[in-house]
Amino acid sequence: MTALVFPDLTPSAPLPAPGPIRTGSEAHKILFCRTLLDTFDPYKPAVIDWPKLDRQAQDRITSLPIWDIAVQTENRAGLNVCTYAEEIADPLLRKAVALNGFEEKRHRHVLSNLVEAYGIKLAPEPVYDRPRDPEWAFMVTGYSECIDSFFAFGLFETAKRSGFFPAELVDTFEPVVHEEGRHILFFVNWVAWWRRNMPWWRRPWFELKVLGVWAFLVWERIGIAKDVGNGQQDNNFTVNGAEQLGKDINVRGLMDICLAENDRRLGIYDRRLKRPRFVPFMIRLIRHLLPK
Repeated sequence: MTALVFPDLTPSAPLPAPGPIRTGSEAHKILFCRTLLDTFDPYKPAVIDWPKLDRQAQDRITSLPIWDIAVQTENRAGLNVCTYAEEIADPLLRKAVALNGFEEKRHRHVLSNLVEAYGIKLAPEPVYDRPRDPEWAFMVTGYSECIDSFFAFGLFETAKRSGFFPAELVDTFEPVVHEEGRHILFFVNWVAWWRRNMPWWRRPWFELKVLGVWAFLVWERIGIAKDVGNGQQDNNFTVNGAEQLGKDINVRGLMDICLAENDRRLGIYDRRLKRPRFVPFMIRLIRHLLPK
C-alpha cells in the first residue's frame, strides 16, 4: 500500500458572486471545483484512534460481508479517478479530480487500518490494471458512487439508530461517509458541465457512454454470480449490509431514511449546484408502488 501524499489545495480561482449561474459556465466549473477543494478534511488514516469494542459489537462488525469488496472498490476507484485526472488540461478541474482520487485512496487506507484494528481477514486482492479508457473508468466510479452512497447514507444512519454500530465507531467513520457526499455532488456537476463544454461531435458518443455505464452497473448489481470462496464478493455490498442489520428491516422505512439522509447530507452545499437525481427519483417511484 503506497504512502499518501497530500495534494496541493491552493485556490486558483475566486468563488463566483452570489446569484444564478449557468450550467456549463466558467462560474459553474469554479463553484463545483472550489466546493470540493474548500471542504477538504485533512485527517490522516494512520492516526485514527479506532475505539475498543466489546466482544459482541466487534463480532457484529467483523461478520459484515462487505470488507473485501469495500477495500477492492476503493482501490479501483482511486486508480480510476487519478488516471482520469492525468488527462485533464484545465488546472482547476485537474486539481479537483486529483483531490477526489486522493480521497478515494485515503478511504482504502482507512479501511485497511480498520480491518487490521479489529482482526478482519481479507482475501488476497486482485491486480488492478490502469484503465484503457480513463473517462469511462471515471464515469463508472462516479455513477457507481451515486448508487452506493445513496444507500450507504441510509444504512449508516440505520446502523447508528439501531446500535449496530457503536456511537464511538460512528463518530470515527463519519468523515468517510461525509466525503462520499462531496464526491457525488462533484461528479454530477462535472457531468453537467462537461456535457455543455465538449465538442459537439463528441456528445453522441458521450451519451452512449453514459447509457453503457448504467447498463454495466445494472448488470454488475443484479446479474452477478461470483465465487465468494475465492474472495470475489459481489458488488451488492449495500444490500448485503442491509441484510445484516436485521431480518425484519422495513424496506419502506429504509427507503425513507435513505431519502432523508441524502437530502440532509447534500443540503448543506450551495443550492446552485446540481444534486444526483436518478437514484432518489427511482426510489421514490418504487416506494410509491410498494403495497402499504
